Amino acid sequence: MKRVNAWTKCDNIKIQKVMEFNEGYREFLSQCKTERECVTRSVEIAKANGYVDINDIIKDGRAIKAGDKIYAVNKGKALMMVNIGKKDIEEGLRILGAHVDSPRLDIKQNPLYEDEELVLMDTHYYGGIKKYQWTAVPLAIHGVVVLTNGTTINVTIGEDMNDPVVGVSDLLIHLAAEQMDKKAAKVVEGENLDILVGSMPMGDENGEDDKEKTKKYILRILKDKYGFEEEDFMSAELEAVPAGPARNMGIDNSMIMGYGQDDRVCAYTSLMAMIESENVEKTTVCLLVDKEEIGSVGATGMTSKFFENTMAEILNSMGVYSELKLRRVLANSWMLSSDVNAAYDPNYASVFEKKNASFMGRGIVFCKFTGARGKSGSNDANAEFVAAVRAAMERDDVAYQMAELGKVDVGGGGTIAYILAEYGMEVMDCGVAVQNMHAPYEVTSKIDIYETYRGYLAFLK
Repeated sequence: MKRVNAWTKCDNIKIQKVMEFNEGYREFLSQCKTERECVTRSVEIAKANGYVDINDIIKDGRAIKAGDKIYAVNKGKALMMVNIGKKDIEEGLRILGAHVDSPRLDIKQNPLYEDEELVLMDTHYYGGIKKYQWTAVPLAIHGVVVLTNGTTINVTIGEDMNDPVVGVSDLLIHLAAEQMDKKAAKVVEGENLDILVGSMPMGDENGEDDKEKTKKYILRILKDKYGFEEEDFMSAELEAVPAGPARNMGIDNSMIMGYGQDDRVCAYTSLMAMIESENVEKTTVCLLVDKEEIGSVGATGMTSKFFENTMAEILNSMGVYSELKLRRVLANSWMLSSDVNAAYDPNYASVFEKKNASFMGRGIVFCKFTGARGKSGSNDANAEFVAAVRAAMERDDVAYQMAELGKVDVGGGGTIAYILAEYGMEVMDCGVAVQNMHAPYEVTSKIDIYETYRGYLAFLK
């Protein structure tokens, strides 16, 4: 049951649409390398398209009605957008849920140290990574530093072509005989992912102290440019990520290579589908959440009560809130857990079962279950729901495929699907097929990205 490559069904007009859509995505991917940056940019897009902050609605005591567009931000790291439909909200929601965090290196709270006049920053890796992949590549530093007076300082170092970059050193092959005998998991240890940030022993402005002169110079630069001291690292959230923009890939210009496509490719397509959905029958929701790569935990992850609390506020502003009403709304809802799948790679064919793998170029990927081994930890979608989603795709002639994540017992993965399923709603995973998943630079097909956007749009109808 081989699916047709979606490129073969494109005429010149559609190819132009695919390329134009992907230029917008490539710009988003290049500009948004942290969860905060994704949420900030998404709010800008939402506001430009008529969405209103729920806090303003609550403050003004306004009533929410059909046709209203609302957004809510959770601590700058998660976003919920809601478009109120014509039908009774108790009939359920149509939800697209993606995550905007990606694997990276987090700067520790006491990071700076000097060793033989070289200054490094200590890091703690975030999410599942092959640690050796993060050496000898140009990195940028993104994030915020919050001062004790409440001031928030935005930091970006390494993205402008005139900016310096930073990076993790690698051991030269000439001295790596012992290292090359190690297992891949141990070739580079987590505590050795420290970032080299300076080498000029210029000291402080007064030149009075000869100790740690390179570190003092780095701190002086940070103070002059950004206005924070060493102690302020304690209340900072700084992330080291691959530097530079996402790039078009392939001699045929058919793919995109860039950092963080898991899962910003699904976040962007969900966001654009939500924006394009007008005059909806059932209330639609777009969720962009944090912390999926470390278990969806914390106040900004999917396991928090942000989604549930926001829905309660919306029902209250509609004048229909009750605990029972809220439970019925959630139980009657449908959701696509918008997350990526592993694209078949001829270089590593042995880990895929071809009949049930996802392939680049064959459209949006639906995954009935994730998890590992015997479907452990998965949400296994109901056949009735799978059929209804298939019908929506076929109605709008969306290219789609069904897949699972690699061979049985080879590995596995998880998404936010099981969390929303706990409300009793129908949920299934779907998104874009990705090569190099969790590497510093991931690869996707432009036609898959476009068909995923179209698939999300069809679902919201």
